[in-house]
Amino acid sequence: MKQADIIKQLSDKELKKQLLFSQSIFLLLAIGLSLFFFNSFFRWFALFQWELDQILMYGVFPALGLVVIELIIYSILPPHLFDDGGINERIFKDQSITWIICICFIVAVSEEALFRGVIQTSFGFIFASSIFALIHVRYLKKPILFIFILVTSFGIGYLYYQTGNILVTMTFHFIVDALLGLVIRFKK
Repeated sequence: MKQADIIKQLSDKELKKQLLFSQSIFLLLAIGLSLFFFNSFFRWFALFQWELDQILMYGVFPALGLVVIELIIYSILPPHLFDDGGINERIFKDQSITWIICICFIVAVSEEALFRGVIQTSFGFIFASSIFALIHVRYLKKPILFIFILVTSFGIGYLYYQTGNILVTMTFHFIVDALLGLVIRFKK
């Protein structure tokens, strides 16, 4: 059975629970693996740097640029090229703005803590970015979506490589997801 078929069988409430469950697993893995791969938890926690100028320059502005580029591409290419089996629609369509902001925050924190904070720090940029792209299984059979996630993944990995700051990548990830989620929410 395909992932899209499984998702269709879930109610919206069950889909939300599964999304929160998967993100909880990512966060717990990040915390657990950080204890294993780092000499101390505090060394891992030091990757979270509150440097506002760095967060703006490498997190906010590139994220806004990527969203603009994606929206331009969405307006040029046919909509069926961006269909992920309706999962993003179900996660964001007809949801409150508060839900969209909260879920995008949870996803950005949990995924970046694991993929950049632990995996990239321990195994390198290419490995972490590749694994991050591959966990988005629903995009593998959609070339445009897979290219988007691959470019985004390597872009986020590069931002972390340049800054060593998890808050930069969390900010970038959050802004991209939240803005595109809001586009889905308000799409006519």
